[in-house]
Amino acid sequence: MKHVLAWMGFYLFCGVAQAGPQIGVGVVYDYLDADKSTYMKRVFNGGTSTAFVKVNVLEIHYNEDGSYREEPVQSQEGGLAKDGLMASPARLIVPANGVQGTRLLFMGNRDKERYFRVRFVPVVPEAEDEFAISKEEREQYKKERVAAGVKVLAGYGTVFFVRPKDTRFQTVIEDDADKYLMRNNGNSVLVIDEFKDCAAKKENDCRPTTKHHVMAGRTFSFEKEAGREYRFTLIEGSQSKAIEIKG
Repeated sequence: MKHVLAWMGFYLFCGVAQAGPQIGVGVVYDYLDADKSTYMKRVFNGGTSTAFVKVNVLEIHYNEDGSYREEPVQSQEGGLAKDGLMASPARLIVPANGVQGTRLLFMGNRDKERYFRVRFVPVVPEAEDEFAISKEEREQYKKERVAAGVKVLAGYGTVFFVRPKDTRFQTVIEDDADKYLMRNNGNSVLVIDEFKDCAAKKENDCRPTTKHHVMAGRTFSFEKEAGREYRFTLIEGSQSKAIEIKG
């Protein structure tokens, strides 16, 4: 069974941007290794005004058929701490042409790999948003946005992989005449990076380059075509290997 994660949550709120905050979050996929419990994620603002950014975290639960649901992070037994990923701070004030970071902290059960959606959503600050600014500053920010004609706030959704405490990679490859198959028999996600499908004698005749995530127990495969070459990098945690297959 082929299982691919290809999310880049991009949210647009009515209109066309002319000025204002324009945030970026770098890579869309982040990975927390077995020996780590924290990860610094930086938010950049290449716009012309301050960005007020909310950081929201949801846990992704996968079903056997590949479908999934997203749920708020639950509390651990006893309710003293969260069981999952948390962002600190969860509210960022990022100046124009500046950068701020939030620390993603994992607490709880790591017997198996876990997956989270981390959303970075710029907002017009309201009193209930808990940004550390005064009422006067909030009102001034709203006036500046209206004067600048800003109508769009764009946010990003990233995917965060928390590897299990005892991470184990075991990749099984079946390379047949007509088909190439890779099975993940380990307990943590494999990454098929920069997958290229090109004509052997025409370097510029390539299909779009893709990236695939193969979760534990899943497979990645493709049918070989005569006269084509397939190139990609197999990434198992900190180890990577370049692979080339001829059709």
